[in-house]
Amino acid sequence: MAKRPGRQRHQLPHCYFEGFLEKRSFKDKKSRKLWASLCGHTVFFYNDKRESEYIEKLDLTGLVSVTDDNSIDRNLDAARLNLQMKDGLIKLTLPNAEARELWKGFLYSVALLSVPTSINLLPGQIHTLKETVEKEIERRKSSPPPVPVKPSSHIDLPTCFHKVSRVEAELLLDKEAQRGNLLLRPGRDGNTYAVTTRQDFNGPVYKHYRVTSAEDGGYSIDVDNPVQCATLQEVVNSLVQKTDGVLIPLPQEQQYARKISFIRSDNENGERTEQNACVQALPPVPPPKPVTTKVPTEPLAAVTNIYLNEGVPLQNSSEAPPRPRSSSYSPEVAGNSQIIMPPVPAPRKNTPTTSASLCIPSRDAKMRTHVDPLSQTISELKLKLERQAKCLE
Repeated sequence: MAKRPGRQRHQLPHCYFEGFLEKRSFKDKKSRKLWASLCGHTVFFYNDKRESEYIEKLDLTGLVSVTDDNSIDRNLDAARLNLQMKDGLIKLTLPNAEARELWKGFLYSVALLSVPTSINLLPGQIHTLKETVEKEIERRKSSPPPVPVKPSSHIDLPTCFHKVSRVEAELLLDKEAQRGNLLLRPGRDGNTYAVTTRQDFNGPVYKHYRVTSAEDGGYSIDVDNPVQCATLQEVVNSLVQKTDGVLIPLPQEQQYARKISFIRSDNENGERTEQNACVQALPPVPPPKPVTTKVPTEPLAAVTNIYLNEGVPLQNSSEAPPRPRSSSYSPEVAGNSQIIMPPVPAPRKNTPTTSASLCIPSRDAKMRTHVDPLSQTISELKLKLERQAKCLE
């Protein structure tokens, strides 16, 4: 495919003034030395005076004010100028003060269609400004107003559409070379679109294709043999198909920050650093408390004593209750309870047994009121055994 020649300067409106200057906008990190040409109400910028294709432009319809910048420059002869636009501030550095006054006069004359009275110029230069105003008025009457591009909300834009300039498109394709090498972007004049591609051939090779609107409502790729397409997506698909899939559309990627950060200035040294905001983590949720199951307490009457002599207090802790003879006790006395009485040491013979030892204290008497019939029968048998043991002595 033959390379399309660049756009010639004669295709632009009449040039009123031009010259070298340094330009720096809010998007640029440092100033760039460019060749500027004021054609109509637009300033076109070139990398060099001999180039026929501009790299960017500045529409003066968004001009708010033009002021002098009296800050000191390393070049003592240089003069600075600030252009306040609706979308930001642009700083221009001119070779000398005379060039600054000329640029300021031409910018005001074209933007306001009147010669400013506050500039310091010679009579011949002021006469040139008046002629420029008359030419610009005639040009605007003869040329129809540009047809604005339809808003993107009314046009089905493909996913590879990026709202970037020509230079920004090349930088973006360099950065995202692993994801794609083709993107669709707005055209320079605001009424068309353009396709930018990047390929490697002993270094990066960039190509730009203009996409214009056809009379039947579709679009046309403006090459030697124009390619007609119904939609912008079909424009992208056509370029992919005609290159056998070598061109890959670069889709948009929405990136979101993973941390909250801010720029903080140091009052002492004036340095600015980026810091991450301190975000407290959510407190841990404690585990649920275990549910304790309350075991219902059985009534005292339902508890069966496993010892026959339980509940009978001893008169002296050193003395043991009397032990019945083996011939007078049989396990069958307890009935079917299958309770075996533990061995009880025999009482001392010299120790008198009083009736108080057979009495049950009031505390035990209260407890006995809650004992079941089986426990009461065992207690009565115990008392009988104790009396028999006493009689045998």
